[in-house]
Amino acid sequence: MLREVLSTELYTILLVICLIIVAIAKFLFPKRFYDFLSLLVNFRYLKVYSREQKFFDLFEGLLFINLILGLSIFCLLCFNLNVNIVESNYLLPPKLAFGIGALLLIKILLERLIGSILSIDTIIESYIFQKVSYKNFIGLLLIAINAILIYSWQPTYFNTTLFVIILLIINSYGILLFIKNNLKKIKRNWFYFILYLCALEISPYLVLYKLYTLQ
Repeated sequence: MLREVLSTELYTILLVICLIIVAIAKFLFPKRFYDFLSLLVNFRYLKVYSREQKFFDLFEGLLFINLILGLSIFCLLCFNLNVNIVESNYLLPPKLAFGIGALLLIKILLERLIGSILSIDTIIESYIFQKVSYKNFIGLLLIAINAILIYSWQPTYFNTTLFVIILLIINSYGILLFIKNNLKKIKRNWFYFILYLCALEISPYLVLYKLYTLQ
């Protein structure tokens, strides 16, 4: 008996929404968008735009929405390896997107609060900007990854795990790059920064890994 799963049409709609959001970001901020595309090989974006960061940035906000939708699609594809997500459950994607978005925003606000409590605001503000930038870059990659899993490769434990590893490597690269470039500042507050990393960066991934291996 064939499994009844979320339809390709629904995934297509979500992917089109992602593409529209990215297109809007490119249209409104063309120069910044092209600088952003070279994030992995050129650090101009981090150097220039970290000085212009605001509490709410439209460019980062648009790419953040794309990231949330991309993660939602990817999670649904992974969940569907074990869980029968029926096509009629059309409210699941927006619910999942809302949950992911809420968790990420709460985490960022908590990070700002902890940075203020530990008196390392400057370091944490710069760190959050760089971390969010790399996560938003992952959001762009998720458009291609999700399209491959939907239209080309049948999602399996092997290819989904492979993509998860690639995304984690990119995310870790951004963190290690920040530590390398701000080593002098971090040395003055090394205990607090390590405590911060263990509490809000390493432990969540350990929990996610545990949940993933329990499938």
